[in-house]
This record gives sequence, C-alpha cells and structure tokens, in this order.
Amino acid sequence: MVTNKLRTLQKYQQKIDSLKREIDRHYRQLRALPGEQGFGSMAAFIKELHRAEKAGGGGRPAGRRRRAKITPEIKQKLKALAVAGKTGKQIAGRLGISLPSVQNIKRELGLVKKRG
Repeated sequence: MVTNKLRTLQKYQQKIDSLKREIDRHYRQLRALPGEQGFGSMAAFIKELHRAEKAGGGGRPAGRRRRAKITPEIKQKLKALAVAGKTGKQIAGRLGISLPSVQNIKRELGLVKKRG
C-alpha cells in the first residue's frame, strides 16, 4: 500500500516537472516576442499593446481605410522587422500601412536590391 502511494506520488512529481518545463518554454517564447515584432524592449512592446487596445484592438474598420501617416518611428519599426526577416505583407499588417508603402520605405532605406 505504501509502495503504491509512493509510485503515484512519483508519477505526479514527473507530471509537475513536465508542466514546469512547458511553462518555462512558454515564458521564453513570450520574452522573445517583442524582439520578433521589432521592438527594442518589453516595455515598448507593452506600451504599444496598450495603445492598440485603446485604439480599438486591431480589427479593421468597415469601408475605406484612412491614409496612414508614415512617421520616422514607423520607418524604424519597418527596418527592424525587415532585418528580422519578416515579409512585406507581415510588416504592412503589423504597422497598419499598405504593402506598396512598405516597399517604398524599404527602397528608401536601401533594404531592397535594385533590378538588373
């Protein structure tokens, strides 16, 4: 009887250890997220999340979009995302600008090879 309880306890301890490893893996992924999204720090990433939430949470409004204002900050974020290997479509979606704008800015920043 005691031996069975010890075996059961050991199985639960193994499950706990497995869950701890899984939680650690998720924390590592969360800590890497700001850099993957082109932010320099977790604080900047969280600040942008709060701003996005206040602005309505990221769903596209119905109808025609308003013209995006391209600021130096957007250009910095675009450059960081491009250097991180994100596609033009991913960058456009994250920054709320059009794909042609992404291409124009990348050309302006010298991140696009010239043809021919």
